[in-house]
Amino acid sequence: MIVRELTEDGTLSIQTDTFLDAGRWEGRAFFADWAGTSAGVIDVRDPATDAVIAMVGVGGADDIARAAQQARAAQPAWARTLPAERARILNKAADLLEANSAELIPWIMRESGSIQPKAGIEIEHGALFIRHAATLATQPMGVMLPAMDGRSNHARRVPHGVVGVISPFNFPLVLSVRAIAAALACGNAVLHKPDPRTPIAGGIIIARIFEDAGLPKGVLQVVPGGAEAGEAMCRDPNIAMISFTGSAVAGAKVGEVAGRHLKKVQLELGGKNALIVLDDADLDIAASNAAWGAFLHQGQICMATGLILAHHSVADALTERLVTKAAHLPVGDPSTGQVALGPIISDNQVASIQKIVDDAVAKGAKLLAGGTHQGRFYAATVLAGVKPGMLAFEEEIFGPVACVVSFSSDAEAVALANASDYGLAAGVISSDLGRAMAIGEQLNVGQLHINDQTVNGGPFAPFGGRGKSGNGSRIGGPADIEEFTQWQWISTKAQASAYPF
Repeated sequence: MIVRELTEDGTLSIQTDTFLDAGRWEGRAFFADWAGTSAGVIDVRDPATDAVIAMVGVGGADDIARAAQQARAAQPAWARTLPAERARILNKAADLLEANSAELIPWIMRESGSIQPKAGIEIEHGALFIRHAATLATQPMGVMLPAMDGRSNHARRVPHGVVGVISPFNFPLVLSVRAIAAALACGNAVLHKPDPRTPIAGGIIIARIFEDAGLPKGVLQVVPGGAEAGEAMCRDPNIAMISFTGSAVAGAKVGEVAGRHLKKVQLELGGKNALIVLDDADLDIAASNAAWGAFLHQGQICMATGLILAHHSVADALTERLVTKAAHLPVGDPSTGQVALGPIISDNQVASIQKIVDDAVAKGAKLLAGGTHQGRFYAATVLAGVKPGMLAFEEEIFGPVACVVSFSSDAEAVALANASDYGLAAGVISSDLGRAMAIGEQLNVGQLHINDQTVNGGPFAPFGGRGKSGNGSRIGGPADIEEFTQWQWISTKAQASAYPF
């Protein structure tokens, strides 16, 4: 971390850790090199204490244009770089991320309000995503096509050019690097805009590992910024594709603006994810799954378990177990002790959570645990009797709220789960695998987990959703080459021939 101290002569002394040397990046963004931005500097604050932990350069439209031009100029040489060399650089970046984990984990904790295990998962999964991307670089990128008219034909996958990546605050490292690494592996240059609330975990760390790994200058640009910078990326003619992770509202805006400029768009948005607990489920196991899915990282996860659909015969018993678990989850500053839940990212988000909880209670739901907060620390909350028409049933909460909904039949469970406009993830827990699968196959989601909760992800699976959860695109696993390259058809004749005209 950065330590600021006043010396005896009144000047400010800044001491830094070795890898994230603040003298290199503080107050700057990452262009072809570290440099100031025309839009100035912003403070980065710890959401638990509101203390300033660093300052970074923030990008405006002019900074985005500058970065996009530099990335486009650097991309052709990177695309010509031998696949094995691209893979070597990516693997080196993963090595650096793992080797410096002890220094980087506290940054993730303080910047995003993460507890230590969650921050550690970001390092672990971040390295896995990079290593998976490295394997993409050496995959076959072409196929032979049937001959016609005496010519030979083949098709190959080619990079788009410059990919713009826009990432959120909640898992800032993983949700940034999964797109950045895959795009780089396929020969694209990348302009990345991390959320301005988490520019270090979501941007500076990534810039540093690729810088030290030997990525050529200009191939990766990291410019933190807000809505102005994001809109500039969607409009910029030097950017061919936008990969966006965030809310459905913001994603719709990204899709609209980028679409007007004929860019490819990959959207991974929110979710109102249902966990269906059948009457034959082990309730202790089911409650453990439901609590993890609803409360992990304060519920600030797109795959969070937003609805717990419990068969009416077990709903009360399951709810009792959830209430017990909620009562034993301490909330507080992750950097000061052993807590299960850290802070909500902002005061506005706390107000949004409280509005949804209050609406549910006003409309007849029972508040059995939590429902209160001290500043940004929101207690693990359990609502029973949640029904359609309540905000808690309809909307993504992005807070630690377990919403229990009762159902009477398998068909009703399917109908309740599919009532959402979202379609990201779902889980079904049952001792009857065939029954669980039969229910799961009817759910309109991008990822289905049988006998597991909804918060799952990794580098080897195609991740994405339907409806308000995305535009049908996927990221990860076999989907990466499809998303970050495009087909080019090449036909070859031994020599040119005349045509009738």
